[in-house]
Amino acid sequence: MNEQIKQYLLQWKQKANEDLLTIKRLSDGEMTATSSICFHCQQLVEKYLKLFLLYHAVDIARTHEIEFLLHECSKIDNDFNSIDPKNIFCLQ
Repeated sequence: MNEQIKQYLLQWKQKANEDLLTIKRLSDGEMTATSSICFHCQQLVEKYLKLFLLYHAVDIARTHEIEFLLHECSKIDNDFNSIDPKNIFCLQ
């Protein structure tokens, strides 16, 4: 993997980590911004799935569909098949 690709992957990771930081900040305090937290959770998952695909040199489609991204990731690693996208954000 060349340096340019590494930097590109690091940029994606940084963007995902910014979503995580936003989630943590929106969860702090008296008033929880639920809809904003959910939005950033979806963005976080999407970015990490895309990061996985990019790491494996898969061209990523312009999509926000978690199910599609999970399917693409499962072509590389069967463990992704065990993830139920309907329960991905459910807290146990």
